[in-house]
Amino acid sequence: MDGITSIIIGVVGLIIGFVIAKFMEKGKASKVLENAKKEQEAILKAAKIDGENIKKDKIFQAKEKFLELKAEHEKVIISKNKKISEAEKRTRDKESQISSELAKNKNTNKQLEAKLKEVAQRIEFYEKKKSEVEKLHKSQIQQLEVISALSAEEAKAQLMESLKETAKSDAMSYLQTTMEEAKLSAQQEARKIVINTIQRIGTEEAVENCVSVFNLESDDVKGRIIGREGRNIRALESATGVEIVVDDTPDAIILSCFDSVRREIARLSLHKLVTDGRIHPARIEEIVRKTEKQIETEIVDIGKRTIIDLGIHGLHPELIKAVGRMKYRSSYGQNLLQHSREVAKLCGVMAAEMGLNAKVAKRAGLLHDIGKVPNTESEVETPHAILGMKWAEKYGEKPDVCNAIGAHHDEIEMKTLISPIVQVCDAISGARPGARRQVMDSYIQRLKDLEEIAFGFGGVQKAYAIQAGRELRVIVESEKVSDDKAAELSFEISQKIQTDMTYPGQVKVTVIRETRAVNVAK
Repeated sequence: MDGITSIIIGVVGLIIGFVIAKFMEKGKASKVLENAKKEQEAILKAAKIDGENIKKDKIFQAKEKFLELKAEHEKVIISKNKKISEAEKRTRDKESQISSELAKNKNTNKQLEAKLKEVAQRIEFYEKKKSEVEKLHKSQIQQLEVISALSAEEAKAQLMESLKETAKSDAMSYLQTTMEEAKLSAQQEARKIVINTIQRIGTEEAVENCVSVFNLESDDVKGRIIGREGRNIRALESATGVEIVVDDTPDAIILSCFDSVRREIARLSLHKLVTDGRIHPARIEEIVRKTEKQIETEIVDIGKRTIIDLGIHGLHPELIKAVGRMKYRSSYGQNLLQHSREVAKLCGVMAAEMGLNAKVAKRAGLLHDIGKVPNTESEVETPHAILGMKWAEKYGEKPDVCNAIGAHHDEIEMKTLISPIVQVCDAISGARPGARRQVMDSYIQRLKDLEEIAFGFGGVQKAYAIQAGRELRVIVESEKVSDDKAAELSFEISQKIQTDMTYPGQVKVTVIRETRAVNVAK
């Protein structure tokens, strides 16, 4: 029982404590609210005071800004008014000027009208005078026609004819004087250039001949070269087309042929055979074939060295070969390569003296005689200048060079200044004393004509003119020409030579027909 009472008393105490705590909290809360209200009122009052101050400051700033803008605006208005007043002043000045000019123009117009009236009166007066003068002129012409018994047209024609004759005679006299002066000065200048060019070029005399001497170490070698019953020497003559003269001259054999290439092939072949020691027909033919190839290579090297020495570039390989072959050709006894080099140098110097392209002139001078070294028999009939021009065109030379080559003997018309230079330099090189031997050239031409006659018959394989043109040795193909036909061919060739050629003495025609049977053992 006491326990329950204590519990109730405890519960009631807790409730009373709770109530008392609530009343105490309520009192504190009311005090806090009152303090908050007081602080709020103080804050609001301070905020109103600050707002009034800020408002006053902004209004003051706005008034200051307004005053500044107003002052600037007034300045702009004042400047604009000033400009407007200046423009009005200029306008007034222009109006015054225009009015003054108009007044002046009115006075000028009046003066012009007066002058125009005066001019019109003068024109009318002059027209009257002109008509009177024309009437007087016509009457005078009529009187002159009556006196001279000629019409005005006839008199005019006679006067024109007399004036024409006078003018023509005066013009001819002036032209003649001018032409003589031009010729005199041109001849002097031409002589000056030619003499200057000749003096600057060193030249040599012609030394070409038709024989070469092959020196031997001893006369014992001669027998080996001749061979048994002369078979070696016949094989060598047959393979090279060169006449080999073995006489009493000590330690020497003479090689005779008008063709320098053949002679050089024979000389080199003999040298190789004597050095090797094996001399027989088969070996001879082998050595000759090798030597011919060697000569072809040497020809190309000679052409290259020549164009390098002269400073010529871009020449076609075929033209380089033609230049190399010139070494083994002669023109009237003058070595063709030496002659062409000389002409090239002369052309270069003369073109430089005249202010032309010296390189083109050198090129044309070197190539002007390439037509003298034909590759085929058919090309022999064409003039060498035209043939050389065709080769130059074929291998891409310029028109100036081609025209100079073709025109240096007047076969075609000269179209450039290089052409007469080449012609003159060719004449200078060939016409100087000691340059050429006319007799040798005619002799070589006779030998060439002999060989060409033989090649005109069918079945002829090779033809060689030997013994200074006194013998023509013809080698025929055994398959096409029989023994009987060989004798007949010899007679026909001799008759052809007798009718077509003029020559001293006699020409012996020898036709050689050789049959070979070759087999190979394996």
